[in-house]
Amino acid sequence: MKEKSILNLKSLKDQVYEYLRDQMEKGNLLPGSYINMEETSKKLGISKTPLRDALLQLEMENFVTIIPRRGVIVNTLTLKDIKDYYEIIGSLESQALLSSFPKLKKKDVDRMFRLNQEMAEAITNNNFNLYYQKNVKFHDIFLAKCGNEMLIRIVNNLKKRLYDFPRQEGFVKEWEETSIGEHQQLVNLIDQGNKEAAVNFIRDVHWSYKVQEKFIKKYYKQAAVYAERSFER
Repeated sequence: MKEKSILNLKSLKDQVYEYLRDQMEKGNLLPGSYINMEETSKKLGISKTPLRDALLQLEMENFVTIIPRRGVIVNTLTLKDIKDYYEIIGSLESQALLSSFPKLKKKDVDRMFRLNQEMAEAITNNNFNLYYQKNVKFHDIFLAKCGNEMLIRIVNNLKKRLYDFPRQEGFVKEWEETSIGEHQQLVNLIDQGNKEAAVNFIRDVHWSYKVQEKFIKKYYKQAAVYAERSFER
């Protein structure tokens, strides 16, 4: 008897993709581990076609590597990856802010200010998940107005790669507090109409790997350990 699928048949590839991403976020599919296509397709009660399609999308987003005749491996997030992602996100978000600057109204600036206050309250209460949600909304205010859907898609994918691979346990409170201070500086620059300074700040400070490096190494402990082992070799 054919196993009943635990997935809705609508947009099956997308549902398989979300399932795999959820397993990565929860730490059920760890970096360096292999995804067994036979076992996974049987578990989900589906054919290998939607699974293969979902894995191809994950490979394009650099979450996995498909190795011919060997299988699918979940990629390891390295400090080099993080450095590259920071450089790309910083460049793209600065461009997004440049494009959206004339479209930002007082109500947008006020909302960014309120979200930053809510982030501060969340961190005071050690609620990192709430902080993270507010942080995404803060950046989305100017991203949504840049008029470049491809830019937004790339930024969002890279942020998922940074934060959901899997979601790190705990957080570095000093980093979040510093980030909140940076957000306030950014809001002030936007409110003052200082476009050039705001655009440079988000690229050269907020998304600067060099500026954030000490916090990155504390938060991404496994990536730091991996880098040390590679250096020792």
